[in-house]
This record gives sequence, C-alpha cells and structure tokens, in this order.
Amino acid sequence: MEAEYAKYIADAAKFIAASFCALSMMAAAKGVSKIWIAMIDTVGRNPTVKPDVNAFGLIGFAATEAIALYALVIALIMLFL
Repeated sequence: MEAEYAKYIADAAKFIAASFCALSMMAAAKGVSKIWIAMIDTVGRNPTVKPDVNAFGLIGFAATEAIALYALVIALIMLFL
C-alpha cells in the first residue's frame, strides 16, 4: 500500500517538474516576441541598419529558442525516464 502511494507521489513530482519546464518554454516565447518587436521598431525608425539588426536579431532568436528546446528535452526526459 505504501509503495503504491510512493509511486503516485513520484509521478506527481514528475508532472510538477515538467510543468516548470513548460513555464520556462513560455518565458522563452515571450523573449522571442520581445526580440522581434525590438527588431521591427528599430528598422521602422532607421531602415538603413536593417542588415545589422537582422543578423543580431536572428542570433538572439536562435539562442532564445535553444533555451526553449533544452527545456522541452529536459521535460521529456523527466516524464519518460
């Protein structure tokens, strides 16, 4: 009986930890949106800097998305292992 409860508690802990990883993915999505908003605003104010802003924006986008992918991988590892 106690072993069964321990299994339920361990499963609940897995789901809670995976939900925290989902929160970090949501934060990464917000970061990506802020990057694109800043890029559009900057190019709208000064169109001549588009190549420079585009390069740095894509690097920031890739770094932020990498964080989200790492969080997804960690969540899947916690759920299925």
